[in-house]
Order: sequence, then structure tokens, then C-alpha cells
Amino acid sequence: MTITEAVEYIHSFFWKGSIPGLSRTQELLRRMGNPEKKLKFVHIAGTNGKGSTAAMTASILQKAGYRAGLYTSPYIFRFNERMQINGEQIADEDVAAITEYVRQFAEAMEEKPTEFELVTAIGFEYFARQNCDIVVLEVGMGGALDSTNVIPVPEVAVITNIGLDHTEVLGDTVEKIAETKAGIFKEGGHAVVYRGTPSVEAVFERICQERNVSLRKADFASLKLKSHDLFGQVFDCGDRKDLALPLLGDHQLHNASVVLSIIDTLKGIGWQISEENIREGLRDVSWPGRFDIVSREPLFIIDGGHNPQCIEALVKNIEDYLAGRNVIALTGVLADKDYGDMYKPVMPLVSQFVCITPPNPRKLEAKELAEHLTRAGATATACESVEAGVRKALELAGKDGVVLCFGSLYTIGDIRNALLDILSSN
Repeated sequence: MTITEAVEYIHSFFWKGSIPGLSRTQELLRRMGNPEKKLKFVHIAGTNGKGSTAAMTASILQKAGYRAGLYTSPYIFRFNERMQINGEQIADEDVAAITEYVRQFAEAMEEKPTEFELVTAIGFEYFARQNCDIVVLEVGMGGALDSTNVIPVPEVAVITNIGLDHTEVLGDTVEKIAETKAGIFKEGGHAVVYRGTPSVEAVFERICQERNVSLRKADFASLKLKSHDLFGQVFDCGDRKDLALPLLGDHQLHNASVVLSIIDTLKGIGWQISEENIREGLRDVSWPGRFDIVSREPLFIIDGGHNPQCIEALVKNIEDYLAGRNVIALTGVLADKDYGDMYKPVMPLVSQFVCITPPNPRKLEAKELAEHLTRAGATATACESVEAGVRKALELAGKDGVVLCFGSLYTIGDIRNALLDILSSN
């Protein structure tokens, strides 16, 4: 198998679908000799902030001298991003070889695994072969029935910010969603949670009590922003002063507070992590696609915001970092997202919308989105392609304006590539 053949095989219709349940993953891993049982994990669920939290945690563990795996989804630019060790993506030849290895076991199963289950098995096999000391493992969706939840008791189970997303699968209230996500809390383990409403925290407290899990809540009360600009921010959290973080936005400070609670929990159970490791890990973290400045002249920012909570954070970032600027929104969205309400908070802060169609079967056509935004009172233009959208947005922003891309993670790779092509040809 080549890398292209492996990725095509993984994405093939044969594996499509999202079917809750752990039995297929368990059977596949059993046939493979249970590579997940050779590993230790930090397991991270949540609606928003999972990836950023995972990236910061892995960065700190790497600085502490550990061989730290990182498993995330979806990918933005290429499949290999989903599996990293100490900041290095899985090599093409490893994707190909391990996919070919796992394929024989998957195809022998009567009930075939889904795409995500297959990828999870490939990830466990890769991290086990590479002798990782610890793997920071991001949940795909939910918690209890997500295929990552086949792991033994993790070193720490983490739940980041919770909101209403995938309600048709996870439940129609934040309390029901919290219950599902807390399915990653295992008997006798340790848990860290993002502070939420009292009713959500009550769910976590009850489940931790039932399962004899120690619970630590992130310390938001002591968070203090010292300074910020488009290069990063400096903050205090508890006794830790003047921490530098390149990730922008108030919400990333809250995610960092969760990370500090994860690290303190790990230290409490014997992991050797110094304060200098923590500082360096936060300072050097990289997490593309989250209020990510991909060009400074012209100022071009890409953000994966695609649900109401993400948009709330995006609005705060526009107010904090882009006040008074001519902001042109380059946007595309999936048809199953709540785009009716999603754009309302952004409208007063954006001069014009340039609409594109995401490269995804669940896409909302650009023309339909532009019509919706126009009906809502915005100025919106539909473009035939991502490249045409990037060119139009740059033209409207002019020399001193800002192009801000958001709406779907699935558009980010194509937008970034189109921008780089345009800039290199000028």
C-alpha cells in the first residue's frame, strides 16, 4: 500500500458511518493483540477545546522528556496530523504499513468497523509500536460509546467545555450531554473538568462519586490576563505567573487552566514534570486553524469555529484583536449545523460575507448561504470555488483590512492552500 491507497481505503464507502457502540472496536483490537493495553492515556472529551487542550498537554509532556503521542480529529491539511509523537506527524510509510496490517483483521470481521473505529485501531497500533510513554487521546464524539473509550483506566480523564452539538446522538440538554461524555470516567481513576453550570458540575460530581473517581475542577477564578496581541498572550493562573501562550483568545486561557489541572493531577500520581517544562510546553505549543494567523500582510486569519460556542469565542476575539478594522468574513458551513443562529452574533462586526461551499458531502451550497445571510440583513456574495472566494475576500479587505475565515474545519486546508498559491504568484 502507498499512503494514497491507505487513505483512500480508510475513507472508502466500506467504512463510512458513525454507529455508536464499542463491540466492533473491541473485537478488532482483540484480533490485533490489544495494542491499547500496552499504553497509558490522558483521555479528553468535550464539545469545544478538546484539540487545543490535547495539544497543550502533549507539548508539556514532550518538554518533560516523555515520548508523548497525540491523537486528534478531524485533520485539517493531511491525514497524518491525526497521529503525532512529540510534534512529529506519523510518516506516510507507517500509515500505509499499519493500515495494511489492520486491514486483514478488519476484513475478517462479520460486522465491519466504521471509518473512525478503523483509524482509532491504526492509532493504537502506531503508538504501541513506537513505545509511547503516554498518549493524549481525543474523543471523536460523545464519550461513553466513542470507540476511543475501549482503553483501560486512563491516567486522567478530561472533559472540556460542553455545549449543544450532535444533539440527535448525545442528547438535547447540556446535562444529558455531560452524562454521555462522563462515560470516559472509569472506576478508581482521576478526572479533570472545565467549569460549567452548577447542573453540569453536579452530573460530574455524581458520576465521580459513583465510580470512586477523584475530581479536580479547573481553576478559572485565579486566571488573569496580563497582556495580549496578535502574537500571543501572557497570563497568570494561581501561583503560576507570566505564562506565555501563542494561542489567541480568552477561551484558550480557560483551556490552559484545564491543562494545568491535568498536569497537576499527573504530577500527583508520579509523573515527573517541572514548572519549566510547563512554561516551555505552553510557550511552544502549535495548534493550527484556531484563530490562526496564516498571513500578516495582508492580515488573514483562519478559525475552525462552527457551532454557537465557537462563534461566541470568535466574537470576543474580533472585539479584542480586530476592533475598528474592516473585517471580511470568508465562510462556508455544513448544512446540518445551526447556521440560522450561528452567524447572528458576528454580523455587526463584519463588513461583508464571502460564501464558499465546503468540500464535504454534508455541505451547504455557497449560493444558499449567501441568500440566507442577505435575508438576515448582511451583505453577502457567493463564489464558485474556494480560490475565487479567497481572491474576492482579499479584494474586499484591501491593504488595511482583515480576512477572517470560519464556519467549518473542512474548508481550512483548501483556503490556506489557495491563499499560499495566490501570495506566491503575486
